[in-house]
Amino acid sequence: MLSSRALEDLADRCLRSRQPLWTGFLAPQAWEDALRRLAGREDLQLQAEGGHPRAERRRLGFSLGQATEGTEERPDPAPPPLGLLDLTGDFLFDPASARAVTAALQQVGAAADDLGDVLLRGDRGGLLIVTPELQGRLDGQPVQVGSVAARLAAAPWERLNPQPLQERIVTTVEASLRLDAVASAGFGLSRSRLADLIRQGRVRIDWQPVTSPSRELRLGQRVQLEGRGELELLTADLTRRDRWRLQLRRRS
Repeated sequence: MLSSRALEDLADRCLRSRQPLWTGFLAPQAWEDALRRLAGREDLQLQAEGGHPRAERRRLGFSLGQATEGTEERPDPAPPPLGLLDLTGDFLFDPASARAVTAALQQVGAAADDLGDVLLRGDRGGLLIVTPELQGRLDGQPVQVGSVAARLAAAPWERLNPQPLQERIVTTVEASLRLDAVASAGFGLSRSRLADLIRQGRVRIDWQPVTSPSRELRLGQRVQLEGRGELELLTADLTRRDRWRLQLRRRS
């Protein structure tokens, strides 16, 4: 996670050079924390960009904020420096995982902060959001993902075709605040299926991995499920029958 000193140094460098400045790709808790810490600075515009509305890994951008030369208008924010790679291979009998794809890219020289989200497409491979520099370096590169010999190629952004982020409120009544009970209601999956996903490490609370289905949620906590979006526990009120009436915000 970026330290306060590192954030201030980046902000100062942007202001001195008067040029946009971008970090590498950051984990979600890192860029969210950075946005909170720098909120309210009128001299800076901040962006967290990952290429699509649901992006977890994002680059944090610094550019000039409130203009100081006789105008109250803010300059246009800098475009995010992002690239897209198409991963193709026959994954019918050995499906790719985001973790396996990331490991394969690191084997051919990609650094962690070069890599954004991995968007899998079943047995066809996937689309990888990366830095433009890495896109150029790996264009046409063969890569081994598990048992599958695959190939990388630079792709236009039209291939991504991101859908807008959707948000809705879910109301439910549950016997407890257990993670598997609340998340199964919020994500619309069976409780047994949700418990299996938790044990597989595909569920996180406030971006931290959790493997216990019996973990109790607290107000304000957010639950992330790989490929299904995020839930936030907004309210939890006991009914007369000692059950919990819950209000959840789902983003997907």
